[in-house]
Amino acid sequence: MATIDECRTALDRLAQDLTHADGAVRGAAALDRTLSCHVTDLDVTFTGRLAGGRLEVLDRVDGPPPERADVRLAMTGDDLVAVVGGELNFARAWASGRIRLEAGFRDLLRLRSLL
Repeated sequence: MATIDECRTALDRLAQDLTHADGAVRGAAALDRTLSCHVTDLDVTFTGRLAGGRLEVLDRVDGPPPERADVRLAMTGDDLVAVVGGELNFARAWASGRIRLEAGFRDLLRLRSLL
């Protein structure tokens, strides 16, 4: 089972990858939205902001997200680490229910290029 530190490292790596992205991925990351990622097996939530092509992880709280973010993710720590590491396909994991992604319809359309 992934640790809280491993999950935070994975999110930092994702943030770094988005900073260097281009094309459609950069455009999708240019949204200005609040973000939460609930790591279900550890029962912690990382909160942050997606803006200007960057992902900034701002805080970690125990339990589910304290506020409703614009883009909400939920998954196990192992799945988070595997998705960021390229060992698990996000779209397949989302389609099978391993990962939950909730956002407005327009945001989902823009975020599809990240999948």
